[in-house]
Amino acid sequence: MKYLVMVQGTQADYEAMRGKGSAKSPAWGEQEIQAMYTYMGALNNDLSETGELIDAQGLAEPAKVRHVTLGADGKAVITDGPYSETKELLCGYWVLECESLERVTEIADRVTRCPQPEGAPVYPVVIRPILDGVGDIVDQ
Repeated sequence: MKYLVMVQGTQADYEAMRGKGSAKSPAWGEQEIQAMYTYMGALNNDLSETGELIDAQGLAEPAKVRHVTLGADGKAVITDGPYSETKELLCGYWVLECESLERVTEIADRVTRCPQPEGAPVYPVVIRPILDGVGDIVDQ
């Protein structure tokens, strides 16, 4: 089964990783950034070796997000970020192929253990099964 494993963050978290801490997210130092990249690199290498990793990406900060919706007049309404009403946004993901929900949960648990500065916000790691097709929706 394929799964999408997602991590969340805020604009304040991205700013903190650039050394600009706030009440919501303490500033990261260079050693802390390197520890995070080393940890995530090792995780990705392990998942590649087991054949479970399909894709993994970090995403640009919320300030670079663009929303496109359909307006009442039928024309696109385009809004650039950041969005103050949004608390957390997707900041990175893995697409994994795992034998079971238990296995992908073990991987998500490992993701939660990524090093970060003391006092940094803790977000849940979200696991969502990826549907193979229309039949998956109908069969549920």
